[in-house]
Amino acid sequence: MSADQHTRGREPRPPLPDGLGKAAAQDTTRVRPGGTAGSGGPPGRSPASRAVLFLLAAGALPASAVAAVRIGTTDVGWSGLARALGAHAGLDVEPLPPLLDSLIWDLRLPRVLLAALVGASLAVCGAVLQAVTRNALADPYLLGVSSGASAGAVTVVVLGVGASTLGVTGGALAGALLSFALLLALLRRTGLDSVRIVLTGVVVGQLFTALTSLVLMASADADTTRAVTHWLLGSMAPARWHTVAVCAVVTPLGLAAAWLCSPALDGLAFGADTAASLGIGVRPTRMLLLVVTAALTAVAVAGVGAIGFVGLIVPHGVRFLVGPLHRVLLPYAALAGAVFLVWTDALARVAFAPREVPVGVITALLGVPLFLLVLRKRGDL
Repeated sequence: MSADQHTRGREPRPPLPDGLGKAAAQDTTRVRPGGTAGSGGPPGRSPASRAVLFLLAAGALPASAVAAVRIGTTDVGWSGLARALGAHAGLDVEPLPPLLDSLIWDLRLPRVLLAALVGASLAVCGAVLQAVTRNALADPYLLGVSSGASAGAVTVVVLGVGASTLGVTGGALAGALLSFALLLALLRRTGLDSVRIVLTGVVVGQLFTALTSLVLMASADADTTRAVTHWLLGSMAPARWHTVAVCAVVTPLGLAAAWLCSPALDGLAFGADTAASLGIGVRPTRMLLLVVTAALTAVAVAGVGAIGFVGLIVPHGVRFLVGPLHRVLLPYAALAGAVFLVWTDALARVAFAPREVPVGVITALLGVPLFLLVLRKRGDL
């Protein structure tokens, strides 16, 4: 039988949607949805091995937090740390001297907890944005969302419009949403699945950075300008319990919302057409995820300033270890982001002691080489 006879009567098979043709030829654990560079996970990783890895990561977080509380220019021993925590927990232990107790309870512990919450938020935001935009370079910092949130927060602080913790967070959220709206408006013709989103995000970020500088120059005094400039570089030094409380409420809700959208993220990572063919409401899901991302970014920026590249570094590393499925990726990214920022902040405290380096400077030094590596793998450099 000839090839023509064999195929006669059959309709030609339509091409698979963008990205799925390549995916169908690969093991599902090695699919690279959305074109994210290096997103393929190790083949054959069993659920049991993933569970063990998750338990190890979950154990690394409290261990890192306890170790980070001890790190600083003033040495805090294990017994002193236990006494401070025990005294505030109401246990019958001998309290520490007031100065040392305040150092642990009022300064270091809120700082470490806030670093963990912010690191988890930024890492999950990066993973979500990389799927929604189908761009391996997406994160809140590169898309200008952090700059928008910074502009909103600084405006509230400098102009004194409700300059409480909730007021600053509200201003940061308004700025983040405004920057997102501007980004989407500029990309309404080219769409989200293009390298233009990063270039446009840089432009949007520069615009809001300029607006922040304008507000500072026009309305702030020298002391306020100096303090805000240091904060804008990303610093955990202002961390206090009321800031931790706000993050502790918003962050779990945002992370839970993102995780519940994991199936939609898997579909969006292959493109809008594929997601729609799977029954996903592309537009409302995108809007929901963008609002969740903006809220998480705004709370993080309101607490510690703009910290870049966490959302770029962590998701790529975690995706390499556990694969691209978001129901697995997002919890691991949250834990890895928390551990990463806790240790980065500890390094920022002691690297040039007694002078403290803003943690955003450390993450940028680590993130820029990886950013260039991802660009090179994508063929854009």
